[in-house]
Amino acid sequence: MNFQEIVIETKNLTKYFGDFIAVNNLNLKVFKGEIYGLLGPNGAGKTTTIKILVGLLKQTSGEAYILGEKIPPPESIRQSISYMPQDIGLYMDLTVKENLEIWGGFFNIPSTSLSKKIQNLLKFMAMESFENEIVSKLSGGMKRRLSFACSLINDAQLLFLDEPTVGVDPELRVSFWEYFMELSKQGKTIIFTTHYMEEANRCDRIGFMYRGSLIAEGTPNYLKEITNTSNLDDAFLLFSRKQGNDKVDG
Repeated sequence: MNFQEIVIETKNLTKYFGDFIAVNNLNLKVFKGEIYGLLGPNGAGKTTTIKILVGLLKQTSGEAYILGEKIPPPESIRQSISYMPQDIGLYMDLTVKENLEIWGGFFNIPSTSLSKKIQNLLKFMAMESFENEIVSKLSGGMKRRLSFACSLINDAQLLFLDEPTVGVDPELRVSFWEYFMELSKQGKTIIFTTHYMEEANRCDRIGFMYRGSLIAEGTPNYLKEITNTSNLDDAFLLFSRKQGNDKVDG
C-alpha cells in the first residue's frame, strides 16, 4: 500500500519515570489507512507510548503530533480518536448497554443514532443476549469484547488498541481482524499492541520496541527477510540482542 498522509508522528519522544526510561527518543510515523503494530515484551514502552499519544501521559521531552495537531490533542481532535486500554475501563456496576450508552454520550452521539450503533455493535460482538447483564458478572473475555465495542462507538478515524484480542476466542479474533481490514480500506488508521505474532503478520508495518527504543521497523516480510528468519519471534530476538543499536527501517 502507498501511504501518503501522516496521521501520527513522534520526534525524539522520551518518557522517564524517576530514573527509569520508559520511552527512549522514539521517532515514529504512521500513515492514514495503515494498520501499524507495536510489538515487544512487557516493559518495552508500548503502552506508555500509546498513553502519551492519546494525552493520558505527558512526555518528558520530545514532540508528538496526532492528525496534524501537537499533543495533548485539542478537543476537536479527540472526537476523531478512539482508545481501548489494556486495563479494562468499564463501569462494573452498570449493564452492558448502559456502558455503551455512556461512551456514546462522551462523543455527543444523538440518541437515535446511538441506539442503532449499540445494536450493531452488540450483534458484531455476539453480545445481544448480554445487553442487560451487569458488567461485573461477565467473564474476562466478554469484558474485552465490551471494551472493544466501546472503543468503536464514535466511528473514529484513528484507533489506539492496546492488546485488543487478549482473552478473546480464536473465532472472534478472526472477526476482529476482518473488521480491522475493513476499517483500513475506509481510510481509518489503527495502531495497536499485541503479543500474538500471527496477528503482527497481518499488519502493514510493525515496529519492534525493546527497553523503550524502536529497534526495527518495516513490513513483516521485510523484517523476516533481512534477518533470514521464517517468523517474527526469531526476527525480534535477533534485533533485541543488538540492544537497540542501529535501528533498521524498511
